[in-house]
Amino acid sequence: MTAALLGLALGVSLAAWLGTGWLRRYALARSLVDVPNARSSHSTPTPRGGGLAVVLPFLVVILLLGWVGLLPAAEVAALLGAATLVAAVGFLDDHGHVAARWRLLTHFVAAAWLLGCAGIPAFSSFGLSAVPIQMLAVVAALYVVWVLNLYNFMDGIDGIAAVEGIAVATGGAVLAIAAGHPVEVIVPPLMLAAALGGFLAWNFPPARIFMGDVGSGFVGAMLAAFSLQAGRHDEVLFWSWLILLGVFVVDATFTLLRRLLRGERVYQAHRSHGYQQAARRWKAHRPVTLAVVMIDVFWLLPIAALVILDWMPPLHGLAVAYAPLLVGALLLGAGRREPTVGPSL
Repeated sequence: MTAALLGLALGVSLAAWLGTGWLRRYALARSLVDVPNARSSHSTPTPRGGGLAVVLPFLVVILLLGWVGLLPAAEVAALLGAATLVAAVGFLDDHGHVAARWRLLTHFVAAAWLLGCAGIPAFSSFGLSAVPIQMLAVVAALYVVWVLNLYNFMDGIDGIAAVEGIAVATGGAVLAIAAGHPVEVIVPPLMLAAALGGFLAWNFPPARIFMGDVGSGFVGAMLAAFSLQAGRHDEVLFWSWLILLGVFVVDATFTLLRRLLRGERVYQAHRSHGYQQAARRWKAHRPVTLAVVMIDVFWLLPIAALVILDWMPPLHGLAVAYAPLLVGALLLGAGRREPTVGPSL
């Protein structure tokens, strides 16, 4: 079984790598190129939409896992439906423009589909067992939509969204293995990580193609789905996933709140996230992308493991994990009013 899954992961990664190369040629032929402007973090016109090469192999492998009985039908339907909706609206937005309200509506429909098919984790701690299921459903839908969108917000420099997806998905799978959970909680995240690995070969700084909305929204939605799926098996696993997502959650949330307080339109493009401030300060994308990997592996993963081992309460783990990330966001000036000069990288 292990050898078969390893072979499947390698096939997914190869398919994503080949597909990204083809999509790069397609984007160049169709002039689907991100041209740098005053709100960009890059200086070279770069094709976009490469995330489709992550979406398609993942959807195929989820169908295959369901066909051989490694994934329950409800999980297959939940992942396929939500992924297709989010990727489709992202694909359309990459090729033209979809109004923010229609994108958001599609995201909520995808979240509703995901929760309707797979169910809502029955959290028992922090008094959540007494919360009406309807309220939990609303909170869970908001969570899915927020993770989906924050992933889109954080996909602003070369490689960062891909390496975060690989680190978080692999970390979540490793923790599930350590906790003795079933294959259905372990394999889908690993397959997403494999697909992102194939794409990263083209996206690592300096990127030759960008993920685009078709990829960033999809990856965010799948990470949210995996965390809820893990929570249905073990509540502590959900909190561990939330710890693993810390870099993106803290930077995106802090930046959003700071911009909201200034009365800015948060759905408009900007480059005031902490990671973007860092990229301008260091005048390069690669150090920032590598720093995200280091934080994920050497800070967030060990804390998530302590929570899984029941050596640290979940909320304590979240506080310990997020506190230095919040300090880092403050020091980097996340959400600070951005400069009016053109692209710096």
